[in-house]
Amino acid sequence: MRLWAKVMTEGKIRKQCTLEKDERLTWSHFFDYMTELCDKLDVPTPVILKPHILQLAKFRHVKFLPRDFVDGVDFDRLVVENISE
Repeated sequence: MRLWAKVMTEGKIRKQCTLEKDERLTWSHFFDYMTELCDKLDVPTPVILKPHILQLAKFRHVKFLPRDFVDGVDFDRLVVENISE
């Protein structure tokens, strides 16, 4: 499993990182994956709802907007892509 996270402002990548695990992507652990990615990027972890998980499952990417965070953020969106084979 490989996830690529990008912090974006005005269409430009400000920060990025990847998370690689020797396991399959499991939706029950998605919050743990997001917490690890956000720690690496030094941004707050967003509130994860069922539509976020469904979007990642269907389209292989999910966008988190500032309204998805409890804390205020200084970027336009956080994009997470499943780049696994």
